[in-house]
Amino acid sequence: MSQYQHLSNPDPEFSARWQPRPPLVLNLAEINKMRQGFKMFAIAPYLKYWEERLPQLPAESLYKVQDHEVPVEGGAIRARAVVPTAEDDQATFPLLVWLHSGGWMNGDIDMDDAWLRTVCVELGISILNVEYRLLPEHPWPAALDDSYAAVKWAADHADILGASLAKGFIVAGASSGANTAVAIVHRARSDPFFEAKKITGHALQIPMLMHPDAYPDQWKPELLSMEQNKDAPAVNKSAIEGLCKLTQASPTDPRFSVLLAPHEGVPPLYLQVCGLDPLRDEGFLYEKLLQEKNTKTKSDVCSGVPHNFQLSMPDIGQAVKFDRDFRDGVKWLLANPA
Repeated sequence: MSQYQHLSNPDPEFSARWQPRPPLVLNLAEINKMRQGFKMFAIAPYLKYWEERLPQLPAESLYKVQDHEVPVEGGAIRARAVVPTAEDDQATFPLLVWLHSGGWMNGDIDMDDAWLRTVCVELGISILNVEYRLLPEHPWPAALDDSYAAVKWAADHADILGASLAKGFIVAGASSGANTAVAIVHRARSDPFFEAKKITGHALQIPMLMHPDAYPDQWKPELLSMEQNKDAPAVNKSAIEGLCKLTQASPTDPRFSVLLAPHEGVPPLYLQVCGLDPLRDEGFLYEKLLQEKNTKTKSDVCSGVPHNFQLSMPDIGQAVKFDRDFRDGVKWLLANPA
């Protein structure tokens, strides 16, 4: 897979703006420090970008927002529904369940809120934005189990979400949220609950699909980006290895290292990868494995930019493309359901 190495060549616009930041503190005893850093370097620029564009956001009359409590094992989590409005009170829309990024220990439903409102209105799609519980207060796989419960809740409450699953039922997420999303669609295949409520597609932004300690020898020639991009800005190889260890997930657990799971019967995939991301080749390999099982796939690449770059620099050309590609990818999934 050396043909992908050119995707690591830094994007000039990103390079001109990038300012080195303090190393990621990977110590659960200092979780508040970790979260403050994530907010400062990732969420804050992203929120500022959307706040400055509030006048350009869809009018509030075009959508409805309501927070819900979703029961989960040991408690309840919050999930925010964003539903298009329509002149016909009986109108229904496809449904997308969204899982935010943040390394299983950062983030919330507010970080993507404004962006998801624009997606909701532009695509005419109902969205449930899930606030799963985080590490270390809730050890993994709490995030996965919470999110799985939220997907089931969404399917059971399609009526109050203004949704019709027959028009499309997509599970989507970014980074660690994408890791959870892909685990959900694999788990759902053997769950009788989903027999009559089929997930029709999944959309993954910059997914983590394999614990670095679990790379099988036969795939190592195809998983070169972890070394090629080991010193990438922001999220490098060391950070990924550290985050995976903090989850305490078994490296070969197919719920975490989803590349190791069987892939028969997986719904269509829309995939986004970044060329300067250590995780880049995991995405390409996952797409290849699905294609071998005759699953429909579509993918887009933002070359020369690192993992989660769209949060810290949402206004550069590659970030605008990243946003546009996602919207077009969701449209493609709706046109090509399982």
